[in-house]
Amino acid sequence: MFTEESFDVFTINGLDNRMAAIRSEIQPIFQELDEAFKEELEKKVKEELFIHIAQHRRRTVYPPENTWSAISRKKRGYKMEPHFQLGIFPEYVFMWLSFIDNPKNEKEMAQVLLDKPALFSHLPKDTMVSFDHTIDRVEKLNEVDLQKGLTRFRDVKKGEFQIGRIIPKESLLWKNKQDAQDYMLATYEALLPIYQETIIYAPK
Repeated sequence: MFTEESFDVFTINGLDNRMAAIRSEIQPIFQELDEAFKEELEKKVKEELFIHIAQHRRRTVYPPENTWSAISRKKRGYKMEPHFQLGIFPEYVFMWLSFIDNPKNEKEMAQVLLDKPALFSHLPKDTMVSFDHTIDRVEKLNEVDLQKGLTRFRDVKKGEFQIGRIIPKESLLWKNKQDAQDYMLATYEALLPIYQETIIYAPK
């Protein structure tokens, strides 16, 4: 499970050194957790899912400020459709249902979310949203103008939408691995109705 050393990876200088620490400290945690989540989510969605762990191969100079993994229906790539993300910033771990980098038919996905606000009514009170996956700014679902955010996701080419929960670095959940893992899985399970309403617009 994530530890203080996991978060401290992002204080390491240099691309090669930080990537070596990400591979040794964080990626094995992603693999272990995602294998457990994949098994449970497949039971719910009735489809085979695949694990993707970010390798940051396009980086040549600057070390990554965060890192992540994804679970999706796609064996190759994952950003072209809604997918479940698990990732870590220096200050928190995030669990998202992600719509990023212009997934196919994103306008239809955004519209169904605008048309069905009840999809959000059952979510946990500590649900968060993000409208830009490249920065660590997150907002509480119950405090954000969701309609405005979803409209931007629909109408603006660079618009994005992520919804889920975070576990801060200082959270007491880290003291019990099973509690943390259960919280993560519960986050994804709560997002399944949104996933199922939008994934039908993603071409296979």
